[in-house]
Amino acid sequence: MKPLCYLASCYSHADPEVRLTRYLAAVKKAAELMKAGNNVFSPIAHTHEIGLILGDSVDHDFWLAQDKAILRHCDKLIVLLLPGWSESKGVAEEIEFARTIGIPVEFETP
Repeated sequence: MKPLCYLASCYSHADPEVRLTRYLAAVKKAAELMKAGNNVFSPIAHTHEIGLILGDSVDHDFWLAQDKAILRHCDKLIVLLLPGWSESKGVAEEIEFARTIGIPVEFETP
């Protein structure tokens, strides 16, 4: 069975163009990983449009709960090293959660 990979990437930013650039980079990396034979869940690729609909009615904690529900079932966490990833609160929490529950963490360039 192919591994289930969780693709963590930074997203939040005051500038909508930066968010769009980060979204597109996550989609591209998810496609590359899928083409290489992995099963991939990318919270950014999978929820970008949902986030646009929900707007300000949800916050970081809402998304983190959604993400942890999926991450706990994954075989590995892949961190996409976009500019800003090391300052991302969400990525840091995803890495910490994965390590806490014993999921290996890998790092990939865009």
